[in-house]
Amino acid sequence: MTEQRATPGVYVTEVDGFSSAVVAVPTGIPVFLGYTEKNSAKAANATLPVRISSLAEYIDIFGAAPQIEYDYVSNSQATPPYQANNAAPAFGLYFGLELFFNNGGGICYVLSLGTYDEVIDAGAFGKEAYTNALPIAAGCTEADLLVMPDAVHLSLDDWASVSQLALQSCEQSQHLMCVLDVHNGYLPADGTAQDPITGGAGSGGFYRIAGLGEEFNKYGVSYYPWLNTNIVSMSDIDYRWISAATLALLVADLTTEAPTLFPPSATDAPAPRLQSYLSIVSSLTQAGDAVAVRQRHQSLMAVSPLYQTCMNNIATSVNLLPPAAAMAGVYARTDHTFGVFQSPANTTIINAISPVVTISDQEQGSLNVPLNGLAVNAIRTFPNYGLLVWGARTLAGNSDDWRYISVRRTVIMLEQSIKAALQTYVFQANNNQTWMAVTSTISNFLNAQWKYGALVGSKPADAYSVSVGLGTTMTAQDILDGVMNVTVMVALVHPAEFIVLTFQQQMQTS
Repeated sequence: MTEQRATPGVYVTEVDGFSSAVVAVPTGIPVFLGYTEKNSAKAANATLPVRISSLAEYIDIFGAAPQIEYDYVSNSQATPPYQANNAAPAFGLYFGLELFFNNGGGICYVLSLGTYDEVIDAGAFGKEAYTNALPIAAGCTEADLLVMPDAVHLSLDDWASVSQLALQSCEQSQHLMCVLDVHNGYLPADGTAQDPITGGAGSGGFYRIAGLGEEFNKYGVSYYPWLNTNIVSMSDIDYRWISAATLALLVADLTTEAPTLFPPSATDAPAPRLQSYLSIVSSLTQAGDAVAVRQRHQSLMAVSPLYQTCMNNIATSVNLLPPAAAMAGVYARTDHTFGVFQSPANTTIINAISPVVTISDQEQGSLNVPLNGLAVNAIRTFPNYGLLVWGARTLAGNSDDWRYISVRRTVIMLEQSIKAALQTYVFQANNNQTWMAVTSTISNFLNAQWKYGALVGSKPADAYSVSVGLGTTMTAQDILDGVMNVTVMVALVHPAEFIVLTFQQQMQTS
């Protein structure tokens, strides 16, 4: 409507020449669920995910690493060599965050499920904390990944229940993808009842990855096996990492070993050195001055092979970690370097020394293309290349639409970016002018994504299309009901998972 002016003069009217822009939402931002030393009042709300950008910031708000204690076992040949004692469990969130930041992760969110002391007092990990926390985590709209480093400490049945609930929460939120750790993923996938991929019967049937079912699996991804890492240095480990309940067993074994370390000699009586050594061994307790503890530790490391083996076993046990948190960092690194459309595969994991289980080509085949479609991505080592992430599939391996991680994550990015931009048009007139503006807004964004390489096609028309309007996406009744239907079609980049070289001899022509 033309404004009626009464005063003569020159008036300036500005007309927008461009439609609103769609801004790509950030990716590679996980929300971590796990247990912390404390839940500081520095958090804006102790029941909501807290934004973290560094390990130092995490420590300031949630406290330090757990004080883990392992049960000593003589001549252990198990994997891991020692199990953490219930009085000081191996909480995984802190070490998982170290792996995340070291592998290229930046911003993340942390939702504390409770404190270390609360779990110790309860005597076990419980699924109720996850049941309460998952809906809250799903409400963290900036995050696009969900990681639960402590879920592997649940019982097999509880882990399956929590994993299924996590996948369901991701499907309902439509902006999260769950990176699941394999329960007992340090065991070999050998077809036995302990096989972490297909074996082990829970109360509801076969669980583990093979038993998660097909519901919501397009929002899930998993990696196998666990990793031998160097997150915890040998210099940080001493005999206080042995549980009070089993420290006496170590003392007894060291005492038995002592005579072999200081055998009698005609020219050099070992009695003084033996007595000094036994005095050190008998003084091993959980309590003590830090300087004295370090001196005893170094003295034992210098002369006792048994003690050296014990410390190495502790280092192996504490550094045996599930890979999901590290993979969240790999996702962030890949997104920042190439883009969310690049598969987070054929790349290494920083701080990872080796996969705990060696996987062959034949063994990976049953992981990558299982009959039920629940694909598990392998982490392998290759000559001259070292450790590599060697898989790019979601748990929906039988789906042509959602088989690949990069496809699933790219669609999430496109959906959430366009959804946020179209909030501007809510309550606008449902007419041709608005339809043209919506089409232009989305098309400009998709054209930029095509130029970046997220969409494929020799020309924009081959890469994407946007439709909105009466007779195409809407009926007259839709308009009366206040509904604007917008259809977006995109041609997404798929990874070259199988490269086939064909060689053929030809006849000599000259």
